[in-house]
Amino acid sequence: MSEHDLIVIGAGPGGYVAAIRAAQLGLNVACVDDNAEPGGTCLRVGCIPSKAMLESSERYDEAQHHLADHGVTVGSVKLDLPTMLKRKDKVVQSLTRGVKSLFKKNKVTHYQGRARLNKDRAVIVTDDKGNEQTHAAKHIIIATGSTPATLPGIDLSDKRVDTSTDALSYDKVPKKLAVIGAGYIGLELGAVWRRLGSEVTMIEYLDRILPGMDSEMATLAHKLFKKQGLNFRLGAKVTGAKSKGKGAVVELEGGETIEADRVLVAVGRKPNTEGLGLDEAGVELDERGRIKIDSDFKTSVANVYAVGDVVAGAMLAHKAEDEGVACVEKIVLGRGHVDYNAIPAVVYTHPEIASVGRTEEQLKQQGVAYRKGTFPFMANGRARSLEQTDGMVKILADEKTDRVLGVHILGPRAGDLIAECATAMTFGASSEDLVMACHAHPTLAEAVREAAMAVDDRAIHI
Repeated sequence: MSEHDLIVIGAGPGGYVAAIRAAQLGLNVACVDDNAEPGGTCLRVGCIPSKAMLESSERYDEAQHHLADHGVTVGSVKLDLPTMLKRKDKVVQSLTRGVKSLFKKNKVTHYQGRARLNKDRAVIVTDDKGNEQTHAAKHIIIATGSTPATLPGIDLSDKRVDTSTDALSYDKVPKKLAVIGAGYIGLELGAVWRRLGSEVTMIEYLDRILPGMDSEMATLAHKLFKKQGLNFRLGAKVTGAKSKGKGAVVELEGGETIEADRVLVAVGRKPNTEGLGLDEAGVELDERGRIKIDSDFKTSVANVYAVGDVVAGAMLAHKAEDEGVACVEKIVLGRGHVDYNAIPAVVYTHPEIASVGRTEEQLKQQGVAYRKGTFPFMANGRARSLEQTDGMVKILADEKTDRVLGVHILGPRAGDLIAECATAMTFGASSEDLVMACHAHPTLAEAVREAAMAVDDRAIHI
């Protein structure tokens, strides 16, 4: 039996970052994952490959429809899907190799296999041949991430009913693609295949897209996506999805059906806690199957911790990373911090959608008095030069203190712009603080400053 100071179960963003930080702090660390390539869902079959496909499909769409506006005339534009997929895989491979090199640099031991805990709090690792090894550690962090969720009446093993992982590797463009779920995963992958030539229908149970995001931004995004060619069926309850002949069919409540070549199920994700021996070890779960933790990431078992998608909170890679670092620092240093009020979220559609903090709906529900400032990208010089003028920046500030409570951006490079706002909120900034910071001209970031000025009805360029 090998012994370590810390064993991290899971090599995704929460796990591998925790392992590296622990090694930096002088611990003898091992990280266990059932895949030979570290990085977890995010790096291997989620965040990174989807962004590679979004970038490639956006360039294809631009070459077809928008380069002429810039005075760039091209000949016949053809799709080379195998090359596009190969590029996506190359991006993933380079980053997984990077994580491996970081493990080596920081002397993190990487065990490949499926991990489970026993009643003695030891970690048993089973490789793909069924061989078992037992490892002991003073501390254990569970960071096993999440898996795609489904709905009653839908079997994800059906050959034409797909998860987001499947939809990243279609060998040909579906003529018709039905996407169940109009959240960020469904919209991003729906946008990819729409750009590449598929007729995409988004099916959503709620009467709006992007559940949980600011409704004003979601409504504006809905209009833009419709103009781009995405079809929407809102307020539709899916009762089943299955193969039918050479295609597939989605069944809706009331007897209506939607036919497609393939069906993508994008209704969210669920914590990956099965097969970890949590019952035997005594690790308690909540009513949604997530691991219960306290403010120090401690589970119900001494010296066993959990971070990321397996615990409550947003299922975001950067949230998992921050929790992994904070958990390790609490173990070693006795202190660690995550600001849950300033965790940004980004939808990588075109235009992008990004938010941090509370929405208008949340502020109203909580009875918080606020002021709002908005500024459209149509009035931003950099956006005009990019010919990307759709969308706006919205800043919500406390009516009395002017402290920024939420920022919501729909527009070009919103995912990058939101970082300034998250930083400002982390330090308790007011909208006036954003105004006082000089912003270079011409930049998209000027729209953030102008929205902050609009909180006090003094925006200059509108």
